[in-house]
Amino acid sequence: MNNQKQQKPTLTGQRFKTRKRDEKERFDPAQFQESIVQGLNQTGTDLEAVAKFLDASGAKLDYRRYAETLFDILVAGGMLAPGGTLADDVTRTEFCLFTAQEDLETMQAYAQLLLFLKGFTESERNKLAMLTGILLANGNISASILCSLFNENLVKEGVSAAFAVKLFKSWLNEKDINSVAASLRKVGMDNRLMELFPANKRSCEHFSKYFTDAGLKELSDFARNQQSIGARKELQKELQEQMSRGDPFKDIIAYVKEEMKKTNISEQTMIGIVWSSVMSSVEWNKKEELVTEQAIKHLKQYSPLLKAFTSQGLSELTLLLKIQEYCYDNIHFMKAFQKIVVLLYKADVLSEEAILKWYNDAHVPKGKSVFLEQMKKFVEWLKNAEEESESEEEEAD
Repeated sequence: MNNQKQQKPTLTGQRFKTRKRDEKERFDPAQFQESIVQGLNQTGTDLEAVAKFLDASGAKLDYRRYAETLFDILVAGGMLAPGGTLADDVTRTEFCLFTAQEDLETMQAYAQLLLFLKGFTESERNKLAMLTGILLANGNISASILCSLFNENLVKEGVSAAFAVKLFKSWLNEKDINSVAASLRKVGMDNRLMELFPANKRSCEHFSKYFTDAGLKELSDFARNQQSIGARKELQKELQEQMSRGDPFKDIIAYVKEEMKKTNISEQTMIGIVWSSVMSSVEWNKKEELVTEQAIKHLKQYSPLLKAFTSQGLSELTLLLKIQEYCYDNIHFMKAFQKIVVLLYKADVLSEEAILKWYNDAHVPKGKSVFLEQMKKFVEWLKNAEEESESEEEEAD
């Protein structure tokens, strides 16, 4: 009898490992908070250093998943417990809204929170945008916080434009477009709205379509108008430089007409720009008795330039109104009005029809009685000349 214990058979060969399925990362807001708070406390109160830390951390930490926790930290200093209070065992950062100084400049700095909008869900961004619009409407915050929306990454991913839609809808629900425009101008934001889009989409047409389709035609019209104003300012600046260099009139006229086509500026608008440029290109004498002679000499020289942009009756009327307003606003020119009009009539810049139209019913209230009195004899002469011309035509028939 074999007393040796018989060995049990065993399986031999290659051992197959059980494939592990990808495990979903555990949701751990406490660990997220610890990482953020520790980093914030190390950066101190230097806002630039804080911004760099948050920007760098965004590549490692999931801001989108922990958006609510991040918001709690930046506003209250730490993750809030149910009921809206900070838990006793929470390590709090001193870099938060609630511990900041109570002044406008500091609040505007903290408004850079908008830079981290990518971390929020669409619903959270919409709520923040609506709240921001209400705060802007009530004057609680400055429109300068919108600079945060010009962050390259936010713009590239379309977050900025979508956020702006909700914000402006909320703002315009409380205030009209004039109030919104005034707030934007106050902080120099009125000419920067195009920056909500990437460079390849930064056009008036794209902006207009995007916001009009979103139900914000008022904002689209405002932006279009601002772009037009900007184009006019640039054109006037270049025109003044060409005049100061003494460029030939034919070159100036060709340049201006080309710009009119490109920027869709009407002749009526253009004659106003040309008039302003001509009148600002010289230092005027302060003595009333000398300024009229100076003005006549100056305008005689530039009459070909003015003539090039008064091919329409409305343009002539626009020029007459510009002359009237200029002479009224610059008191030394009050007695020069009639002589300027007569000069431009003789230079074929202003027609008889335009002058009579202005005299009868197209003038503005500024200096009305003074200028109408100055023009009385010349208008009578025009009417008599017109009657004589008609009589001669009848006799010829």
